[in-house]
Amino acid sequence: MPYADSDGTPIYYERHGNGPAILFVHGSGGHHAAWWQQVAALRAEFTIVTMDLRGFGRSDSSTPEFDGQDFPGDVVAVLDAEDLTDTMLVGQSIGSVAALGAALLRPERVTSVVLGHSLGGISHPELREMAAADRAEAVRLPVLDRLLTSGFRRERPDLTFLFQQMGTFNVARMADLRNLDTGGPSLQDIQQAGVQVAFLAGEKDAVLGVKTVTRAHELLPGSHLEIVPGAPHSMYWEAPQQYNAAIARLRRTPTPPKEAV
Repeated sequence: MPYADSDGTPIYYERHGNGPAILFVHGSGGHHAAWWQQVAALRAEFTIVTMDLRGFGRSDSSTPEFDGQDFPGDVVAVLDAEDLTDTMLVGQSIGSVAALGAALLRPERVTSVVLGHSLGGISHPELREMAAADRAEAVRLPVLDRLLTSGFRRERPDLTFLFQQMGTFNVARMADLRNLDTGGPSLQDIQQAGVQVAFLAGEKDAVLGVKTVTRAHELLPGSHLEIVPGAPHSMYWEAPQQYNAAIARLRRTPTPPKEAV
């Protein structure tokens, strides 16, 4: 079982398959095993790396509290441990903040970042206001209503139960993740780093609205936008075929040389 060293904190990760590299970074209720439907579907064509941020899964959980500012370093530790280059980082929700932060720390190892159901902590006044309005609506809903559609929960009680159980392996909770997107990058920071950004969202995302994600895409020149019809916030879990197809398509898309960005 491999571990990377993130400034003295052991970070668990796994590597599967062969081909161009994709590193998945989980959300607040996940860990490396949450990507089981992605690993099985994509490892024949790509090198798939999954990991546990500190406080999640098998990574170190011994500290009394966790700081989201440390998460990008956890991702970087895995990139360095496996000497990955030309990597596409894929984040889910809070994992997108860590993924984008890591890309800006190690742009020589990362060619693109997929911000799944997230703005990645981008610092922009208009986007901050729009995202805050989306969150204000989301918190009125029960947690499961924010993440999965009612139809899926009714038709797949087995996968809904497993989805809920995933979080029980984690010590860190949302309340612990201080400073998650404090001091996030500006649009100019992203452009200067030369990292390509894709926004991937579900049409029925109850946490971050399509309008907000679309506006972020409009404000970030050269970014890509993909909205999956009928998909919720946890698209990777509920609609894996559509999600996996989108991820494969984005990984196959050539990115321009950094000096040309």
